[in-house]
Amino acid sequence: MPIRPDVLDLLREIVGADGVIADSARMIAYECDGFPIARGRGEAVVFPTCTGQTVSTVKLLAKHGIPIVPRGSGTGLTGGCVAFGDGVILCTSRMKRILEVDLPNRCACVEAGVLNKSLTDHVNRLPGGRRLHFSPDPSSLSASTLGGNAATNAGGIHTLKYGVTVNHILGMEQVTAEGEVITTRGSARTDGLGPDLPGLLCGSEGTLGIITKLWVRLTPKPAALRTAVAVFTDPLDACRTVAQIIEAGLIPAAMEMMDGKMVQVVEQTFGFGFPSDAAALLLIELDGVEAALDEQMDRVVDIACANHAQDVQRSADPQRREELWSVRKRAFGAIGRISPSYCTQDACVPRSKLPGVLENVMRIGAEFGLTITNVFHAGDGNVHPILLFDEHDPQQVANTMRASHAILRYCVSVGGTITGEHGVGVEKLDMMPVMFDADTLEAFEAIRRTFDTEERLNPGKLIPSDKLQIDLTQPLQPNTPGGAL
Repeated sequence: MPIRPDVLDLLREIVGADGVIADSARMIAYECDGFPIARGRGEAVVFPTCTGQTVSTVKLLAKHGIPIVPRGSGTGLTGGCVAFGDGVILCTSRMKRILEVDLPNRCACVEAGVLNKSLTDHVNRLPGGRRLHFSPDPSSLSASTLGGNAATNAGGIHTLKYGVTVNHILGMEQVTAEGEVITTRGSARTDGLGPDLPGLLCGSEGTLGIITKLWVRLTPKPAALRTAVAVFTDPLDACRTVAQIIEAGLIPAAMEMMDGKMVQVVEQTFGFGFPSDAAALLLIELDGVEAALDEQMDRVVDIACANHAQDVQRSADPQRREELWSVRKRAFGAIGRISPSYCTQDACVPRSKLPGVLENVMRIGAEFGLTITNVFHAGDGNVHPILLFDEHDPQQVANTMRASHAILRYCVSVGGTITGEHGVGVEKLDMMPVMFDADTLEAFEAIRRTFDTEERLNPGKLIPSDKLQIDLTQPLQPNTPGGAL
């Protein structure tokens, strides 16, 4: 049933007239996230600006039995912040105050809507703050919120050495489904007391509560850096290089890979001077003590050359480093040159399995008549096959989802997982029973019921549920939950 006008009026009393969107035209911006196949449009979008407004909003919606879908900036890639049916989106993007920065203790307290990159920029402007940063760096760091990063346990380019978001969270404040406020770990500097609730809440995708505040670690920036670009005529040689670098006892800050098609698209778009016949490119970064880096980079170059690298270029120049990393972070935007739509898949596999995974990804693409290109966090085995399709062609949409699931099944079969950093949302719901047995899924559901007995928060996401049934292989149809508006 449509949300009642009197409920909308009460919401406006809580957050202000400009804090509620309920007309369909303006809500189009919230019908999907970065995964365009899953679309839905709830009844309204509400923008609280503080924890108190969030509590009042949740209590009001709970009183009327209205589901709530938490949302940050909407940069997710699994449909996890999309409202289906009669849900209301609670968007924390206006909760963007940096409440405290404690440089001596290397931590900060922020509201959930603070942008990832904005925190580091703010810290660096403080006296003595240039030596610290917030380490997690998803490709969307200029747009994604820290609350959303925590809800999905986002990764990033430097995950290999520095870990994912949960490794940098000291504590959280969250609002429960009943509108209660709980603070995990007690304070920013009290770590290790009681159950590790931040570890549980990170990656729960809005199903256990609405994150309103975070205490995060600030880590020192590396003293010195070295960057290398290795070009290969065979992508399998690049994959072997990745595995052998780690096997040699080296832990780069990052190792990113692009296949030949992706290299060509980036070169055509930005003109960085990469060889036109490159079949794969590895971007490798070492950081640490200045005196040790040249010797470590020598070993990296030797391994790449032993695996038939066509060319290896190394640099200690900060400007060149920024240019090279901009290639990686702008790669997805360049795909628009070759396809009207794309789906970025996400799995994680043992590094030793990368050559076989890449071969099977291409085989699956051919089987379903799809072009697939790859750009991924090779160092930690986090693969991102990018499936190119036209979302206006129902058969291509169906084939994209079927191919995605075939890729995920293969990755699980070789000891991998169905997600490395994007989460489950609705995109991977069908894959949860492939990854976990029935008893494990029941344990997940029991945890959810402990926090949200009626499944009002982000219903039908992350854990398979009868609350929401979506068939993403079906064409988009207006006003129907499913792949749809």
